[in-house]
Amino acid sequence: MLRAASEQRIRLITIMAFVSIPLSGFVTDIYLPSFPSMAKEMMVPEKDIQITLTSYLLSYGISQLFVGGILDSIGRYRPKLLALFLLVVSSILITMTNSIALICLLRILQGAAVSVLVVATRAIFVDIYDAERVKHYLSYFTIVWSCGPILAPFLGGYLEKLFNWHANFYFLAFYAGFLFLFEWFFSEESLPEKKKLNLSENISLYKMMLKNRIFMLGIFILGLSYSIVMLFNITGPFIIENTFHFTPVVIGYCTLILGFSWMIGGFIGKRRLALNFKPRILLPILLQLILITALIIVSNFAQSLFIMIPFAFFIHICSGILFTSFFTTSMLYFPKNAGTAGGLMGGLVYVITSVTSFIISVTGTVTEQTGLSWRYLIIALFLLGIILIMHQAVKKEKAEN
Repeated sequence: MLRAASEQRIRLITIMAFVSIPLSGFVTDIYLPSFPSMAKEMMVPEKDIQITLTSYLLSYGISQLFVGGILDSIGRYRPKLLALFLLVVSSILITMTNSIALICLLRILQGAAVSVLVVATRAIFVDIYDAERVKHYLSYFTIVWSCGPILAPFLGGYLEKLFNWHANFYFLAFYAGFLFLFEWFFSEESLPEKKKLNLSENISLYKMMLKNRIFMLGIFILGLSYSIVMLFNITGPFIIENTFHFTPVVIGYCTLILGFSWMIGGFIGKRRLALNFKPRILLPILLQLILITALIIVSNFAQSLFIMIPFAFFIHICSGILFTSFFTTSMLYFPKNAGTAGGLMGGLVYVITSVTSFIISVTGTVTEQTGLSWRYLIIALFLLGIILIMHQAVKKEKAEN
């Protein structure tokens, strides 16, 4: 049992757990700069390449709804090894095919595998440390995780330039393979006591949470906030390479910059948690709408990478502020069932994001800055509407109590 291992070994496993956290971001984002070249090589429409990302997000989101209970009943070690092995195999298989259908199936498999890794890694800290140490380590999770979405497209741009799009998936295979070997030789089961899987109890909890209007509105706000960021991820590479005629390396730099904007928004949101609703929530969404409207107006006169990226940077900061604000309040809504609520929330956020990504993909090719800005506006207006509905629901609940 891992809890009884030496202090030095536990420290090594803790370090490697943090090394594994950014993998989910790399699996999601590393091949974004390769979207245009993949479409050209496979001779398929842009939306087909975008759907490979949607498939992964949907699988990742749905899997999170069930993985926690399963890992509590069968343990962490073997499922984690299996997930890493599947990531290695699926990444290599993706490099060997030009079939979009097969790539989508393999990305669905990767989404399920990554959800096992994320939940198992988070659970390991709870298994081997006391409550205070767990709080200390979990406070670094978001910061370490954000290294994936920030660094992955940057690295992917260079891999695309130096080799081709296949190199992105070879890197994922290497990353997962390295973690697999470490787990195989140095790790072991961390779960002190396996619990019987109680599906009826989990379903009852989910039903109770799904019926809570404020909790569900918060999840929709989280999903739409993240969808604004994902909108650029699935359309931006095509605009930058095909319209503005820059290289995949530039795509990587742009996503690197926008990754930092999301992180900055998170830090700002964390510092503003004590504020009232209007300055904490209404101000960021209204500022976001003003920025998007300004981008639409400017786009009618000039379109340039050096216009699009600065506007997107501040638009994404606003999304980061909103996401952090609602993530914190939603997590605290069911304190006695925080694990189940967190799994439901995380899963549904990715489901909403994947559905939004799919709608974006099938509504037409986005080739210009104008198309991006109008889609920003539509999502932001939906976001504003749900925020206002939630504000009224919170006021009504307070009045009743």
